[in-house]
Amino acid sequence: MRRIGIILHSKRQDALDYAARVHSYLIARGAEVCAEDEFAQELHVTPFSRVERADVILSLGGDGTLLRGAQYAFDWEAALLGINLGRVGFLAEAEPEDLTATLDAILSGYYDIEERPVLHISAGGRHWHALNDVVLSRGGRARLTTINAWVDGELSGKYVADGVVVATPTGSTGYSLSAGGPIVSPKVDCMVITPICAHTLQHRPTVVHLGAHIELELLPDDVQTASLQVDGQACMELSSGMKAAIRKDERQLRLIRLKQQHFFQLVRDKLTEWTR
Repeated sequence: MRRIGIILHSKRQDALDYAARVHSYLIARGAEVCAEDEFAQELHVTPFSRVERADVILSLGGDGTLLRGAQYAFDWEAALLGINLGRVGFLAEAEPEDLTATLDAILSGYYDIEERPVLHISAGGRHWHALNDVVLSRGGRARLTTINAWVDGELSGKYVADGVVVATPTGSTGYSLSAGGPIVSPKVDCMVITPICAHTLQHRPTVVHLGAHIELELLPDDVQTASLQVDGQACMELSSGMKAAIRKDERQLRLIRLKQQHFFQLVRDKLTEWTR
């Protein structure tokens, strides 16, 4: 029997409605269903906190919901699939009208797995994982931050900016792209360091090899703080002289693919969505 976990957008009623449909469909076919703790009681399923792992994580929402689900999928070594209920859904595999066919494919195991690199981040004795990106930014402060970026022990840039984004190829179409970074094919093994609204024109995005060890350091001789965000979630505040260390994790995230992916067609389609 397969155990399928449900992640859903917390502020969309249609996400809860779809989740109820998913639950009924899966239970009728002998699957075990669990969900995030805050929704488990309403869906009458086992909460995540009471299961050891799930085989598949199903995300109902947009890319933000899927990134939250990626944390569970990575920890449990589960496969992850997104059904897009948002506007763009760059990472989603299916649309709501595909719901029944998608569930049938999951139950039958009729799908492929695509592995994507994940970043390991450490700062202040704490650790996180990111599928998309790591951001060190000034947050709500009025002043710009000064951040030294080190790559394999070599100073690669001193940025006076709103912040710095370190993105995987998966995350290159997110915040990094908005900040002026390149679109990177998921088949390229690299990371992108992109300054956010840099004060000088000489600062440009930098592409480094995926095995690089990156450190983002708040300039130690200035009184400043910065917000560390991982996949869009605020994690901690860093103060002067503190560093965030970033490297590729040994494990990868497993994404469920129901059909052949055409990355550049997807980029064209989704960029059109953004301009509507």
